[in-house]
Order: sequence, then C-alpha cells, then structure tokens
Amino acid sequence: MSAGDYETVMGQRAAIMRDSCGIDYAKYTTGVLAFDYERLFADTGYDVASASSIQRRTGVGQTPLVELHNITALARILAPAGKGARILLKDEAANPSGSFKDRRASLSVHEAKRRGYTGVVAATSGNYGAAVASQAARAGLHCIVVQEAFDSAGIAQPEIAEKTRACEACGAEVIRLSVGPELFYVFLKVLRETGYFNASLYTPYSILGIETLGLELAGQVRQLAGRFPDVVIATHAGGGNVTGTARGLGQAGARDSIMVAASVDLAGLHMASDHDFNRKSFTTGHTGFSIPFSSWPDRADVPRNAARALRYMDRFVTVTQGEVFYITQLLAELEGMERGPAGNTSLAAAFALAQELDEDRIIVVQETEYTGAGKHPLAQLNLARQMGVEVRRGDPRENRPGTRIVIPEHPAQLAVKEVDLDHLRQSYLGNALASVPGGAALGDADLDYLAAETRTSRDYVEETIHGLQGKTG
Repeated sequence: MSAGDYETVMGQRAAIMRDSCGIDYAKYTTGVLAFDYERLFADTGYDVASASSIQRRTGVGQTPLVELHNITALARILAPAGKGARILLKDEAANPSGSFKDRRASLSVHEAKRRGYTGVVAATSGNYGAAVASQAARAGLHCIVVQEAFDSAGIAQPEIAEKTRACEACGAEVIRLSVGPELFYVFLKVLRETGYFNASLYTPYSILGIETLGLELAGQVRQLAGRFPDVVIATHAGGGNVTGTARGLGQAGARDSIMVAASVDLAGLHMASDHDFNRKSFTTGHTGFSIPFSSWPDRADVPRNAARALRYMDRFVTVTQGEVFYITQLLAELEGMERGPAGNTSLAAAFALAQELDEDRIIVVQETEYTGAGKHPLAQLNLARQMGVEVRRGDPRENRPGTRIVIPEHPAQLAVKEVDLDHLRQSYLGNALASVPGGAALGDADLDYLAAETRTSRDYVEETIHGLQGKTG
C-alpha cells in the first residue's frame, strides 16, 4: 500500500460509494446537517412486508421463539418476591448462516441481483460475512469478504478464523488483513476494481432486513401471551440491530415495548490497536463499536449510516466478558441450547434485568447465533491466556478488559451497568458541531433533525449546543 495510491483511492471514496450501492445520498441532504432519513428508506422501494417475502424465498426468518423456563425459574429464585420476568429467546441461529445477519444480507443481495451487479463485497470480521456469502451463493453472485483477521504477529482470533471458514464454505473469497487503516482502503479498492455491489451493514437495505425480526417477535409474543413484550434486548455494536428491531416493533404496533441495547464492556481497549486486537474476547457487540457508533453513526463505509441507535434506545447497559461466558454455559446446561457469544451478551443482561421486573412481565432476547469451535468459550479463553490475560473465577466487577477476565462463581453475581444516554447525546451533538463546515449556520431543519437524532427536543439541542460552544469559545 503506497502512500500515493492510498491518497488516490481515499480521494475517490464518494464516487466509489455512489457507484457501488446505487444511492445518491446527496439528494437526501436537507440542511447543513439535516438529512431526510425516512425518505432514504422509502426510496428503496421495500417495506417490511416485501422484505419478509424476499427472505422467505431464501429460507431467512420465521425463526422460533423459545421460552427459557429453567433460566426464568433461576432468575425468580434470586429475585425479590413477585419479581422475575419471563425470559424468551428469538432463536436466530435457525437462519441459513446461523445468525440474524442473514436478514441484513438478504435484502442487500437481492438488490444487487435486481440491479444487475455480478457480485457483492462486504467489509466485516463478523457473522455478516458468512451471511452475505450464504445469500450470494443462493443468488448465484460472486462474493468477496474483506476481513480484519490478525495482529502484526500473525495471531488470529479463533472466532474470526471460524467466520473465515464459514465464508469460504459458501464460496466467498476472503481477503484477510492485519488490524489497522488498511481495511477501508482495500475495501474501496476492491469495489473500484470489481464494480461489485457494496453490501454494507449500514445501507437502508440492511436495516430494512432487520425490521422483519422486530415484526416477527412482536407477533409471536402476542400470539403466545396475548400482548406485546414489555422489554426487548438487542446486542448493540454498529447500531443496525437496535435500529432495525425497534423499527420492526413499531411496524407491529409494539410502540410501548422498551428497547434495551446491551454491549460487552471493553472500556480501555482500542479497536484499531495492534496491541489490543487479540486482548478482546469478542469481535462484535462490545463498547469498542457501540459507544463510538452511538455518538457518531456516520463513521461507516457509506456516506450516511442508516443505523441510528440513539433514535431508538430507551436504555443502554453493559455486561462483562466473564458474565457472557457464564451465561453461555448456563444456557447450555439449563436449556440444552449451545449458542455463540453475540446473543448471549443480551441474555446476560436479560437475566439481570428480569429480576427487576414483575413475574407477569415479558422480556425478549431478540437473537442467538450459531456456535462452533472458534466461537466456543474455551477457544476464546485459551487465546486470552496466550495473550497474557488473567482468567479466573470471582466477582465479575473485578474484570479489567485486556488484563483480567473474571467469570462469576454464582448466578447472583450477574448484573448490568448503565450507560448514560445523556452523555452519549452530548457526545453526538459535539461530533455534529465538529462536522459543520466553517461559517455555516444551523437552521430550523438542522435543529429538528438533531432533536430526532438524539430523541430529545429542540430546546435540549439548542441548550446543549450553546453549552458546547461556550466551552470552545
């Protein structure tokens, strides 16, 4: 990667993005910052009904909703009298590639085929690559996955290696890279050289594909219990899971269901650091993605991210690495379901939150993912030890990302830590102000947009901006 070529490719970013996804994002700009978010979705030509129809043709969706009777019973033993909500699980591992990411990939691949692209490209080290590869295979399209796979010493996380295998099993070409700025450069270069479709996680096609998940689970809970769920928990990384699920709940009429985002706490680790890359035991669903994407979603591989988590979160909580490992084993031993870490992040949070709610309340964990050799806790913990991370049993509050993983000794130790949404809103508004071109003034459309983005009011936005400008003035 020469400096000159890097600058050339990055300078062509806007044109490459426009050509690779067929969306002219500029036409949705309605102010200095304001953007017509709903029109972007409407202009795709899809809605939740057509998305469901497309997904059914490739075996995506209509996954079972499983009541976790034994885990619920354990939560009630630990909870105060009368507390302990019913815990239900949407088993997304039943999708073709083993996760809810099939929903995201299905619409993107369908759109690529409809537009006449001969292949698709995705930049991901997670389940999404396998989902795109699976859907591309069904559609007869070529697939390239660009993957951040290992550190400078060539050490690869077992979970990422497992996902490489899954992509290649479906016929995809996987370009494996070391951690660092090369990922986006190579991604753009592949798009430019192949002319393939950008099956980004952050296009409206991807988010529309997840709306079916929210719609389905709302209907399934209503059929089971005669009403909508009280709480839905989604593992939160780049924001698409929260955004799509919440929008689907709204489509079903479940607007009073509380949307909780859950992430693994990896505070102190830098996701682009070669040193830290293999000292985290989770490749997605952690604060290294969820915090920065919440406070500025447009740090994405498209000009405007269709995932806007702050618009939809009612609550945001974190759990520790050790708690996710613990609940993974608990799910297997009490319910006979061996599943991977992504959905179990939300399950760890659900187990704690259920103890706050009355017994007649319903809490839904909206995803599971498949598990395999690389995703198994033993593989992840063995790598942690190899990288010098201490692994032991004890109080999970003593967990230190990158240094120490503490696995609970008792289920009563599972808890959640609140993330201050107001702090995230202020961070978002600070980032928004920093992106305003010099000399430009925000108008009414911009202030209304920022209020929608932060799920607040114009008064809140204006007061916060005034305070931020005062600090930098």
